[in-house]
Amino acid sequence: MKFDGWLSHRLDKTKEEGLYRQLPSINTSRSPEVFSVGKRQIVFSSNNYLGLKDDLRLVYAAETVLHEFGVGSSGSRLTTGHTKWHHKLEERIANFKQTEAALLFSSGYLANVGVLSSLPEKGDVLLSDRLNHASIIDGCRLSKADTMIYNHLDMDDLEKKLKESESYQRRFIVTDGVFSMDGTIAPLDKIMSLAKHYHSFVIVDDAHATGCLGENGRGTSEYFGVSPDVVIGTLSKAIGTEGGFVAGSKVLIDYLLNHARTFIFQTSISPSICAASYVALEIIEHKKKHHQLLSKVIQIKKGLVEMGYTVKGGNTPIIPVIIGEARKALIFAERLQEEGIFAPAIRPPTVAYGESRIRLTVTTDHSSKEIDYLLKTFDAIGKELNIIK
Repeated sequence: MKFDGWLSHRLDKTKEEGLYRQLPSINTSRSPEVFSVGKRQIVFSSNNYLGLKDDLRLVYAAETVLHEFGVGSSGSRLTTGHTKWHHKLEERIANFKQTEAALLFSSGYLANVGVLSSLPEKGDVLLSDRLNHASIIDGCRLSKADTMIYNHLDMDDLEKKLKESESYQRRFIVTDGVFSMDGTIAPLDKIMSLAKHYHSFVIVDDAHATGCLGENGRGTSEYFGVSPDVVIGTLSKAIGTEGGFVAGSKVLIDYLLNHARTFIFQTSISPSICAASYVALEIIEHKKKHHQLLSKVIQIKKGLVEMGYTVKGGNTPIIPVIIGEARKALIFAERLQEEGIFAPAIRPPTVAYGESRIRLTVTTDHSSKEIDYLLKTFDAIGKELNIIK
């Protein structure tokens, strides 16, 4: 079989399983309303939790620096890609996360892979939550250390794995802060307690918690009042821009600067993005926009549960509505689009088989009218597809 024929055969199987994916086109930028698939859509799937992507303060900051530094960064941070704005943003992130230092990566994915592939050594072990993000899974695969998986948020199972791994020279517990597909929150206080008892280190990916949890939006560390050894995050969600970072001790950051291949060999994010991100962190810390999210989250979850839907997650802007079979979730998402709501189906391998879902996300930009329309539409489609009564 020729190369393209072999790939086409594999794609046909993907289509038969209801797992085929295509790129949706978004032709306007102002959220939560966009123009897509030929009509106006209300977006309920964006990670732009605080609406900062379109904030003119960020736009003006980026525009100003664009005129000074140009569009790109022109190289890796260790060659030509480091500017005063990269330095200023790293200092701001460290201050925001209340750590000694921080290091920018070109994405959160690269930050996770960089930390996990460079920090643990042969003879060490990574204890990873079963539902950790793909970037954590890939980082573990690239690591020289062994990996042990513990059941999602199961502290008894984590302790069991810690006892079983006592022969390793070092142990690293790695977890999402807020899990991207389930909206659950890692019990970081309990994880830190176990880590202390079993002399282990803790690595937290705070991508979906940064800007959303804690009194000042600093994430799961602030939410639980603890200080993990390594905090990883992204600028592409609540902060509204793009890129990733690691925050921790000065020694940790110096080590990653010298050993993390995804930092050393990757072109840096542009100075204009750094400037916009700097402004976003100022807004998050001083305006506390995330406090507006909780009431909207509670309203949507309460409404869906009362209809009879299975809804997962904690009090985070991620609201997973379980549909079940992949094809049915796909049909549900298509019906939502027909009614002017953009919330794609999430299917395997992103989630487990039988747990395909509509992953709703709420932002500070969503109005009460839009939330009411969302709930009304879910009620109608759920009854139409015999998901609820």
